Amino acid sequence: MTTELASAIDVRTIAPRDRHPVIFGRFDALQPGETLLLVNDHDPRPLHQQFEQRCAGQFDWTYLRNGPALWHVQIGKKRLDTPEALAASCCSGGACGG
Repeated sequence: MTTELASAIDVRTIAPRDRHPVIFGRFDALQPGETLLLVNDHDPRPLHQQFEQRCAGQFDWTYLRNGPALWHVQIGKKRLDTPEALAASCCSGGACGG
């Protein structure tokens, strides 16, 4: 799958309380197949856990740079027509009539 970088977020410039809402807002605005680049000064594992809870099966998470002073994480929005995304969607269990 090819992806297109749609956005970059350097969270070091954002107040800590605003970081996750900004990141999820940008992720929600992505089109399927687009990615955003996250730049941080620490490993964003708690954010990854929130993505797992909120968007399971709908995103890709790739470390491009893994510390020790700087992390770059590429977060991609999966295309909805992939087997992985379909299996994780609410429609896979018939919850939405799909």
